[in-house]
Amino acid sequence: MSNSKNKWLIPLAFTNIYVIWGITFLAISFGLKGFPPFILSGLRFLVAGILMIGYLLSKGERANSMINWKKNAITGILILTGGTGLVAWGEQYVTASEAAISIATGPFWFIAIDKKNWKYYFSDKFIPLGLVIGFAGLVLFLKGSVNSNAHAVTDGNLRITAFIVLGLSSIAWVLGSLYSKKNPASQSTFMNIAQQLIVAGSASFIIAFFRKEWTDFSVAAVPLSAWFGVLFLIFFGSIIAYLSYIWLLSVKPAALVSTHTYINPIVTVIAGWIVANQSINGGQLYGLFIILLGVLLTNVTKYFRLSKRSKVKIRRVKRFLNRTGRGYQPI
Repeated sequence: MSNSKNKWLIPLAFTNIYVIWGITFLAISFGLKGFPPFILSGLRFLVAGILMIGYLLSKGERANSMINWKKNAITGILILTGGTGLVAWGEQYVTASEAAISIATGPFWFIAIDKKNWKYYFSDKFIPLGLVIGFAGLVLFLKGSVNSNAHAVTDGNLRITAFIVLGLSSIAWVLGSLYSKKNPASQSTFMNIAQQLIVAGSASFIIAFFRKEWTDFSVAAVPLSAWFGVLFLIFFGSIIAYLSYIWLLSVKPAALVSTHTYINPIVTVIAGWIVANQSINGGQLYGLFIILLGVLLTNVTKYFRLSKRSKVKIRRVKRFLNRTGRGYQPI
């Protein structure tokens, strides 16, 4: 892909993961007006996966490696069924904004679980500081959420359980990401995504069966707003944004791409306020800013780390200044 194309594709891809994934939390809340959580997740993943694999097969790509299917099955179940499916369950009892903010703690789980790199993580003074600040922000946010009157009709214990489940969804996402990184499948990224979506959708439908979600479900009773939510999740959330995310990881540093974690909650809060009249109280707002500050600190060194070429240039400038500055040293 040429540099001229990259110039407009990169900002477009960042816009996709910033805005679309932020709105996705709101789309889930609309989908839940007509679909139980795991039927909703199964539908969005399976349809998106079938559309993608159908296109790839028509172009001559093969999907007959059982090893690749196995690897993508594990990744898909952890990241999509667990990571995103549990979000849909949690949004039955919390707002889209609350769910998005809870997911913003994902980078903390990544550092906690990735034991192999603990020595690197904790050699950076900003990372432990960011973890402490982020945890304090999470406590403040959860306190503001539990005390919120926005869900007075929802049992307080259910809301607490929902926040715990949202935390588990972040852990599942991180476990899937680490597994995928250590056990990459040997085929195109697009085929990997298609297989992950198909397996995740099938697993979600199976969970829906055991939870008896199909028992009282009626397609005829699904309102139009829920169908719009599902369509958005299929085409924008599971295809466009996910593909943008995977492509960006191949052309930009992962630390830079991960900034969507900080922007998504802000987009969700704004979209929820405009579209669904969802509100956020002072305690939750303070918690949000503190969480974002903590996550930023855990990654600040990555953002400002200089490349080898930049370091060489800086050393050359220093040597030049030292040579030209002789005789002007302070006494």
